[in-house]
Amino acid sequence: MKKYKLLTDIEESYNELVHKVSWPTRSELVHSTIIVMVASIIAALVIWAVDWIINNVMELIYGLAI
Repeated sequence: MKKYKLLTDIEESYNELVHKVSWPTRSELVHSTIIVMVASIIAALVIWAVDWIINNVMELIYGLAI
């Protein structure tokens, strides 16, 4: 009986996931998570600062026009 391609793909994916993938240790995962959180906070602060500066410049420009 010929297997369907979808079933073959699912079986191959499962075998790769179980036997070939190397999972990070808990300490590696925690370390990576901390790096991502710090980078996200830094990016948010940079975006906030740029937004604040642009807002103040636009208020200055609109204030001069009146």
